[in-house]
Amino acid sequence: MPSTQPFSTHHPSIILLVLLGLFSFCKARAQNSSSSTDSTDRSPLFTSFDGTKIHYEIEGKGKPVVLIHGFINTSDNWKKSPLFQDLLKNDFQVINLDLRGNGKSDHPHALASYQHDAEAQDIMDLAKFLGLKHYAVVGYSRGSIIAARLLVLAKGVQVGVLGGMGSGFTDPHWERREAFYRAFSGEADVPAYTKGAVNYAKSIGADIVALAQMQGAQPSTSPEELRRLKKPVLVIAGDKDVDNGSAAELTQLLGNATYESVTDGDHNNTMRRAEFSTAVVNFLKTH
Repeated sequence: MPSTQPFSTHHPSIILLVLLGLFSFCKARAQNSSSSTDSTDRSPLFTSFDGTKIHYEIEGKGKPVVLIHGFINTSDNWKKSPLFQDLLKNDFQVINLDLRGNGKSDHPHALASYQHDAEAQDIMDLAKFLGLKHYAVVGYSRGSIIAARLLVLAKGVQVGVLGGMGSGFTDPHWERREAFYRAFSGEADVPAYTKGAVNYAKSIGADIVALAQMQGAQPSTSPEELRRLKKPVLVIAGDKDVDNGSAAELTQLLGNATYESVTDGDHNNTMRRAEFSTAVVNFLKTH
């Protein structure tokens, strides 16, 4: 006769099912941590060369301009700047994207996902997907480091703007980059200037692991590569911005560059200044 005893929750089969359920839940959480942390609508998305999905937006018509945001930023930071609207008012087409590891784009956590100019390749692939034969690139801060790679690698890039950046990134062993990599990797013995950046990133819910890998794999562009460039480049920085080396020195390294200084501008406020926008728009309209 079958037993009428209630089925025990300690039965091995039940325990196994519970463990399998917990494993599946944890696996799903882990997978989500390597994709976008934004639960809102991420469209439109472009699938890049390695399967990473990149969020982008397009506004306006005219000469295409790709905006490349800085570290611990997203495409939304450009939307809050005067430059975004000024480009549209002056009949440019604005392509604004979240670099991998940021915003609504996927957030891969492997260092290899950021190596070998992966971020520049995302933009080149996006440009091909959109059918852009020729376009300009405007970077700010770390975005300028990626823009420099595009000036070297992408035939379609005819003109570039490097904002908020000095010559420091030309050194593959740049001390500042290595310090940020250690800080975002969780090391305690790091320079004081990195700690504020880590705390800020945590306060806004940025992906600390992805940010560390960005610094670990961040590309450099050698002075020799910069000297060979004949494409017109605007180097623009605040007159009080010395965070990333000398912008004037970076201008001298480039083969065909113009230098602009924003009065009373520091690294954080220069991109939001009308003077910055006016200089960038005027440069793009004449090149």
